[in-house]
Amino acid sequence: MNTANLQLEGLIMAIASINHVLVRKGLVSVEEIDVALLKAQANMADASRNDELSGADHDSINLPLRMLQLANQCAPEADVPTFSEMSRMVDEMKPSQDLVR
Repeated sequence: MNTANLQLEGLIMAIASINHVLVRKGLVSVEEIDVALLKAQANMADASRNDELSGADHDSINLPLRMLQLANQCAPEADVPTFSEMSRMVDEMKPSQDLVR
């Protein structure tokens, strides 16, 4: 596997865990994190290079955002799913949920 992919995997899991702790401590709400992730996804949809990117490129861009959204949906008292579990859930998401396309 590409080293950059492993680094991104670690970063996604770190952000998911930090978000989870912030929600558990009551510093931010699940809704606030969800809004921030939706804004990030919308910003990607407005990118000027949007027409240059393939569907697979859009999926790659959206993968970390979708994974963080899934992790955010976990109950605060539950553990964050593993990277593999979240990857599987993202694969099962319907293409109609894409905001970038």
